[in-house]
Amino acid sequence: MKSHSIHDLMQQGLQENVFPGAVLLVGNGDTRLFFEAYGKANLFSDQPMTRNAVFDLASLTKPLATTLAVTRLVDQNRISLDQPVGKWLPALAGSDKATITARQLLCHQGGFPAHHLFYMTLKSLPPLKRKAAVLDLLKHTPLAYRPGKMTLYSDLGFMLLCRLVEASADYPMNEFLKAEIYDPMELTDLFFVDLTRDCRPRRPFAATELCPVRNRLLVGEVHDDNAWFAGGVDGHAGLFGTAEAVFRLLRFLVADFRGRSSAPVFSKQILSDIFNGEGKHPLPLGFDRPSVQKSSAGHYFSANTVGHLGFTGVSVWLDLEKEVCIILLTNRVHPFRWNTRLGQFRPFIHDRIMEHFEI
Repeated sequence: MKSHSIHDLMQQGLQENVFPGAVLLVGNGDTRLFFEAYGKANLFSDQPMTRNAVFDLASLTKPLATTLAVTRLVDQNRISLDQPVGKWLPALAGSDKATITARQLLCHQGGFPAHHLFYMTLKSLPPLKRKAAVLDLLKHTPLAYRPGKMTLYSDLGFMLLCRLVEASADYPMNEFLKAEIYDPMELTDLFFVDLTRDCRPRRPFAATELCPVRNRLLVGEVHDDNAWFAGGVDGHAGLFGTAEAVFRLLRFLVADFRGRSSAPVFSKQILSDIFNGEGKHPLPLGFDRPSVQKSSAGHYFSANTVGHLGFTGVSVWLDLEKEVCIILLTNRVHPFRWNTRLGQFRPFIHDRIMEHFEI
């Protein structure tokens, strides 16, 4: 395969309207094998996509923010993965949510349904009361199944994890992440946009949707409506970042996992639990694994792979065995979410990348 083939395929993605713009970063160990930007960050302003474009990372918030916040608190002996969350959230007392564990929530076995339009209730409340109201909404949401009895991917479980983190850390999750994880790793390009503080940073944001709920083009504000109405910081969505920042975070995690870091942020033991599960719980926590058939990761990642997708058009896959990662950030929901071509394109480009670099 010629050296320009990956570039040509990304250009093809633009021409076939798979996405308006994208940033692709391929890493092997600490080496960036490929790192390029394509297309437009904003079709209406004609803003070009650049390698330092900031994306709404959507559900990548789950593994790259919420899970790491929980992990840090476990390392600090401030919470336990296998004790009921009601121990730290007394507002859940008397409900069927009080006995759910953080481990169950992290591996989507907490009993919650996949989603709920909480914003329909939140929008009628004063902005500063909305985030606190979410815990009560979670408390009164009927469970879809008995916790621990099955796996059902759920935003709601991670919304509860956010409240667990904040109750245990005693300050907002975004501030805890910044102080305890992102700042020590010098990751200034991973952050939440806290809408309650009117402090949106001036960054080259990739635009997302012409939102039918907010009646405007979304640029630098979280796309997910539940997260937006809760103030921009939540456990299932709200994280923004660049491809480079995501890559550097993954390298820090691998270094801590392999015991190579001189100043580890996480213990090797807790990362082993996160990546591999434990005992009768062999599922990764917060992360996903490639599916056996028709995986978005393609055909070449090993079984020892973790990653995640995000609704806005973002994805990351990390092969812990080969230490290969592919970070594909796109704004496929710009200007409308109905563009679903990325689902077919993603495994195709992953396979071509792995073939090209023979990894």
